Amino acid sequence: MTDDVRNIVLGVIAAGISGSLGWLARTYLLRRKLRRKQAFFGLPAHSECLLVVNRYAGAEGSVHRYDVFALLELSALIKDCAANARIVTHDVAQQGFGERTEFCVGGPTSNQRMAAHLRTLLPGVRINTDPEPGPDRVAFQVGSERYRLEPGISEYVLLARLTGGQEARPVFLFCGQRAITNQAATRYVSRHYEKLLRKHGNKSFALLLKVVNSQAYGPDVVEVVGDVTRAAQAPVPTAPPSHRAGSSS
Repeated sequence: MTDDVRNIVLGVIAAGISGSLGWLARTYLLRRKLRRKQAFFGLPAHSECLLVVNRYAGAEGSVHRYDVFALLELSALIKDCAANARIVTHDVAQQGFGERTEFCVGGPTSNQRMAAHLRTLLPGVRINTDPEPGPDRVAFQVGSERYRLEPGISEYVLLARLTGGQEARPVFLFCGQRAITNQAATRYVSRHYEKLLRKHGNKSFALLLKVVNSQAYGPDVVEVVGDVTRAAQAPVPTAPPSHRAGSSS
């Protein structure tokens, strides 16, 4: 074997080893990323989770199209984790939480399971469910702050990951003032779960999000108003709530 042939053979072997090591490193990083995602969402491979859907106000048995879009966002996320979803309506989901991951979509007026979760897990959150028109209709009160709806301009949604213990599977709440805000929250958690994982780990949290100018931008422009975990988990104050600047018109 000449020196040239030997160099070519050694080069091929080195390239093969380098390529194999690169492939192994990429595979390890992808699997590690998947495991972290599965842990955050409580979705081990082949596990089952619940998608609890609400109803479209005024149309019993139907779901608002934006809530359908929210379910599609969640379905893609669940598929990425190699888990399976079971869809149940809010009025038949009569079971506890913690045994399997749950994604609950919709406000308390259209989703009675959401109303139960708010009462039990987030007692510091109050939502005006009065059907009569008025400036406080579907307004959120979190602690001492109130957040009013301006349709198509300024709309709020509560995104929460809640768990009853270290071994319990989480409950995710997507509780918005309008259906489009529910979709905005599901899209937000799908896109930013790594950031949320770095900040909160696998602990409970509640974020208040603001959907900006949905009449022009749909569910894509979302601002984080703040982490309201502490206020949401504490009993609601008895003092009159203050109005959030820019949201009380």
